[in-house]
Amino acid sequence: MHVPDGFIDAPTSAAAGAVAAGALAVSLRGARRELDERTAPLAGLVAAFIFAVQMLNFPVAAGTSGHLLGGALAAILVGPYTGVLCVSVVLLMQGVLFADGGLTALGVNITDMAIVTTVVSYAVFRGLLAVLPRGRRSVTVAAFAAALVSVPAAAVAFTLIYAVGGTTDVSLGKVATAMIGVHVLIGLGEAVITALTVGAVIAVRPDLVHGARGLRQRLKLRVNGELVDAPAAQAPAAARTSRRGLWITGLVTSLVLAGFVSFYASASPDGLEKIAHDQGIDRKAERHAAHGSPLAGYGVKDVADARLSGGLAGVIGVGATVAAGSTVFWVVRRRRTGEPAEAA
Repeated sequence: MHVPDGFIDAPTSAAAGAVAAGALAVSLRGARRELDERTAPLAGLVAAFIFAVQMLNFPVAAGTSGHLLGGALAAILVGPYTGVLCVSVVLLMQGVLFADGGLTALGVNITDMAIVTTVVSYAVFRGLLAVLPRGRRSVTVAAFAAALVSVPAAAVAFTLIYAVGGTTDVSLGKVATAMIGVHVLIGLGEAVITALTVGAVIAVRPDLVHGARGLRQRLKLRVNGELVDAPAAQAPAAARTSRRGLWITGLVTSLVLAGFVSFYASASPDGLEKIAHDQGIDRKAERHAAHGSPLAGYGVKDVADARLSGGLAGVIGVGATVAAGSTVFWVVRRRRTGEPAEAA
């Protein structure tokens, strides 16, 4: 759903940029409360994982594909404020290095793909957890539903932005119907990926999943007629996955997905691309300012072999994203003051 330059007029793009800048400022402050020495490294990894999985377009209808947006996944794993920053880092890397998503439309893309998806998904997620039984399975179920809703919500947001500042004269009803319809299907893929990933992390380190905090109920013992909390059971050391082990596993998975599996992704245009072409929204699309980038189009310039070119670009993208994300979250964590460090 990356919006190119030229789809939205300059005043609306500028307004969306102001909204995005304000939301990022709020998110930076909020992320200080969400991140600690355990979760800050995970946040950089989440950004890299989202970048990798976004390269895996999956078919959703005849001639149309979809890919992960990642707002729900990031919000549930590392928190909504940090989630906005994770997806924003991904969008920045894609726009600057790979000419994916217009630079003048960066504010539109952050507003649509980072802010809307994160806010909507986390609201749905928390609402469902309030009524579902307390437990890890409920977290996975709520993650599935939240991700499913977040994608058509982003489609609605794009339609509203287009209604305000679209550069082509296309029926708003047709745009809305096409966008919401195909992105409901894409949302199913988003939901499956999000639920599987959240479930996998919960299985090995539930303490690192932001959305699962506070769900564990302490065992009660009756002592002299009164209920008291039982001592917390400690998992055997061999049964616990270290943070370093989880980080390495996640990074290797991201590199494999971006460097190898991405070659087998669907080559069909994604939902917005297909609709823009069919409805004529792309008539005033502009050439990307970074079209001459050595990595433009997710390939390495002057590398003739398509498999090698795409694989190298994916690996470089994962490396750049994890480096940029880790730096951002390390700085945010360092600015968090006045709180004692938590034990691992």
